[in-house]
Amino acid sequence: MVLSRMIWSCSGMRFVCLRRGVLESRGLSSGGPVGVSTGVRYDWTLREVREVYETPLLELVFRGAQVHREFFNPREVQRCTLLSVKTGGCVEDCKYCSQSSRYPTEVEAERLMDVADVVEAARRAKEAGSTRFCMGAAWRGVSQVGPRQFQRVLDMVTQVRALGLEVCATLGMVDEGQAKKLAEAGLTAYNHNIDTSREFYSQVISTRTFQDRLDTIRAVRQAGISVCCGGIIGLGESHDDRISMLHTLVTMEPHPESVPVNALVANPGTPLENMEPVPVLELCRMIATARILMPSTMVRLSAGRVGLSPSDQALCFLAGANSIFTGEKLLTTPNPDFDDDELMFKELGLAGKPANLSQAC
Repeated sequence: MVLSRMIWSCSGMRFVCLRRGVLESRGLSSGGPVGVSTGVRYDWTLREVREVYETPLLELVFRGAQVHREFFNPREVQRCTLLSVKTGGCVEDCKYCSQSSRYPTEVEAERLMDVADVVEAARRAKEAGSTRFCMGAAWRGVSQVGPRQFQRVLDMVTQVRALGLEVCATLGMVDEGQAKKLAEAGLTAYNHNIDTSREFYSQVISTRTFQDRLDTIRAVRQAGISVCCGGIIGLGESHDDRISMLHTLVTMEPHPESVPVNALVANPGTPLENMEPVPVLELCRMIATARILMPSTMVRLSAGRVGLSPSDQALCFLAGANSIFTGEKLLTTPNPDFDDDELMFKELGLAGKPANLSQAC
């Protein structure tokens, strides 16, 4: 009888096969305890990403948990809060987004918030246990707004950072000069998701290209700001698209500091309003694969969490997620509130992750 199973090598997180009692490395060395890895790779091939992604789910989650424990305290989960500081009226046509002015959603355009109101929201988030505060603006990019508005955002960054919080912003496209100003203001991280695969991208968005997104990520890196970059599943993409999206992320050098894994929230009025919810096991597969391929990255369980039970979320944490967004809204979509998450943390024996204020900014 042929015995076939995949185990981890201690020298590079590589798969090897055990067949008929013979250890056959796929050109990949072995020699240490099962489930242990020693480094971060940026040269994953598409085939290797597929092999990891297609591993039987329970085995995949087990391996994700092993890698997670090597690089992180498995009890620590960072709580982040995301505030929409400029809601609605966006000119982009992202088919999933309720803030696009092109779709008949219930979201109305609002002006940029005052700095004092943002700082007060950040203070409340910190009191509730959040250690990262992210500010989102429904803009195509910073170049499309006036200098006074951008300066107000810079003031928000500086004052929120002064509270002892990590500060993240998602403002659409930025160039190197704008990114440098954000860094000087004290920004910890910049979020700019690639959303989906390069191949499927045009089916979701036409007003900016996949390369536009990569260019923004490059500008942020050049300014010395940590990159927060992930994607969305449940847009109608195939498993091949999910694998391709992961391949783009895992071949970034360095890997994003954090990777949000989002499940589509089908917002009424958007072209994707009738999409079926993403099954939790598919979400776990994405999380475990991301954890294995990007072992030192924060993997954030993000949009779509409101539909998950504490048991569902526990499986995601076991698979390798170690960050969440907490607070009643994610920009304009529902999200578990602070009290719900505090109860879940107690039930699961989780602890909040302290802010890392030494990150490049």
